[in-house]
Amino acid sequence: MSYTKDQISNRKFDVVIVGAGGSGMRASLQLARAGLNVAVLSKVFPTRSHTVAAQGGVSASLGNMSEDKWEYHFYDTVKGSDWLGDQDAIEFMCREAPKVVYDLEHMGMPFDRNPDGTIYQRPFGGHTANFGEKPVQRACAAADRTGHAMLHTLYQANVAARTTFFVEWMALDLIRNEAGDCVGVTALEMETGEVYTLQAKTVLLATGGAGRIYQSSTNAFINTGDGLGMAARAGIALQDMEFWQFHPTGVAGAGVLLTEGCRGEGAILLNSNGERFMERYAPTLKDLAPRDFVSRCMGQEILEGRGCGPNKDYIHMKLDHLGADTIHKRLPSVYEIGVNFANVDVTREPIPVVPTIHYQMGGIPTNINGQVVHTVNGEDRPVTGLYAVGECSCVSVHGANRLGTNSLLDLLVFGKAAGDHIIANNKPGTAVPDLPANATDLTLARLNRLESAQSGEYAQDVANDMRAIMQAHAGVFRSQEVMDEGVKKIAELRARVANIGLQDNSKVFNTARIEALEVENLMEAAQATIESAAARKECRGAHLVRDYEHDVTHPTCPLGRNDAEWMKHTLWHSENNSLSYKPVRMKPLTAETVPPKPRTF
Repeated sequence: MSYTKDQISNRKFDVVIVGAGGSGMRASLQLARAGLNVAVLSKVFPTRSHTVAAQGGVSASLGNMSEDKWEYHFYDTVKGSDWLGDQDAIEFMCREAPKVVYDLEHMGMPFDRNPDGTIYQRPFGGHTANFGEKPVQRACAAADRTGHAMLHTLYQANVAARTTFFVEWMALDLIRNEAGDCVGVTALEMETGEVYTLQAKTVLLATGGAGRIYQSSTNAFINTGDGLGMAARAGIALQDMEFWQFHPTGVAGAGVLLTEGCRGEGAILLNSNGERFMERYAPTLKDLAPRDFVSRCMGQEILEGRGCGPNKDYIHMKLDHLGADTIHKRLPSVYEIGVNFANVDVTREPIPVVPTIHYQMGGIPTNINGQVVHTVNGEDRPVTGLYAVGECSCVSVHGANRLGTNSLLDLLVFGKAAGDHIIANNKPGTAVPDLPANATDLTLARLNRLESAQSGEYAQDVANDMRAIMQAHAGVFRSQEVMDEGVKKIAELRARVANIGLQDNSKVFNTARIEALEVENLMEAAQATIESAAARKECRGAHLVRDYEHDVTHPTCPLGRNDAEWMKHTLWHSENNSLSYKPVRMKPLTAETVPPKPRTF
């Protein structure tokens, strides 16, 4: 069986959104309420999107528990990003934060409440008052199921607004015309195996991250970087893909996430000596230092022989001192995860944890309106008709390390901003742009190559080898030699990706075909990551490179960060596997610039 052009049906919309997680549904809600004809594609039912797994909270300087200001939030985010975040975008996000949280509250999101009825807020890593002076309670929480509550709230609001969902559909490729404008996508209906063109005035990518390029990950199996693959194949650069956040508290051996809200509620990390070791590394914030910092400290304890367990390869997180009532009220999912994945009752004993890959800081470059941009002569120019929001995008508000709870905030702020910008620029009555003659050529070539390669490799064998390479060569602790070796191995693997075949050519719900297409997207994310990482000759944010490590007193590279040469964004270009760079935007919208300094806590 092969796919042909005459088998492809076409549908027209004002806007096609790829992905039905928090960012996609926040944008679709704005658009549907404005009366636009919106299609939302999702590989899974919307409430099973990966936003549902977010636990700890969404950050906003509401000041419900103690004094807080957006300026403090702004400072924490810039510092958390290790000065690779763009300060204009960070200011925009932090100033908008209270508005988007109150929007959710008015939609009916069931936040936990204080006795006076205000939204409950808990402390989180790197959240401080008065520019780093002391911890502050900024994370607006619904127990430890904040993402679950958010996703269901947004879905219900979208149903009320009559948003059209295409459930169990997979977008395959962007369609760009001769002018470079985006005019639609090709998509596969998973139930039937039929291919469609979805023609639109605007396409918005909201496909989430690509955390499944790693072996040990907190990410769902659907997180295969589909939007990144689509963008890379369409000639759009991927930005800052070397920066991946390792969450400090994944369950050892399972990788399942235990929210930072555990430490926000008072949990502590202990080494094999029973020592609360974070007091040595971060005397002010202790266990509530930012995630990258805590992850590296945990790794250091394990490397120096103070890990727990028979193999000394994990750290203990202690919660029992919080009391069973607090745990069951504030951290009910953590209790369940402990029982189900670690055979541990956290109300009685510590749980084994290790840093686990969690979040992609890089992605498709955009501006604060969500417009995808390409850099020409040092200037960012929007790609007409194409937007990206959420984890698949890079604004960049997270820089080299994301501050905890800024991910759910990112979804809300830029999902809404993209929706507003699309509405403002939509001209009622104008026709949907025509599709070019070659609109389906790339998609048909990809599908038919798979169909004809029955003797090719099994997709999951290739994917598992990719994950093993990335885990070994692009982890928390890196060295130049190990990364350079990873570059070669991933380049060799690319040839194997091109040799994947299908033994089952049936059309109806053929998951083997879906997996093979997903591996092609994972390949783009993996190569972007390892190439960008090997080229960056410094330590910054999410990872530590042994070759460039220095102490905090080094005159030019404190803690290994080389601002003179490397305070710039990486751009990886798939078509020729090359890199280019653009400057970090240091000028905020209205606030004073936060100048770089050594990052201590």
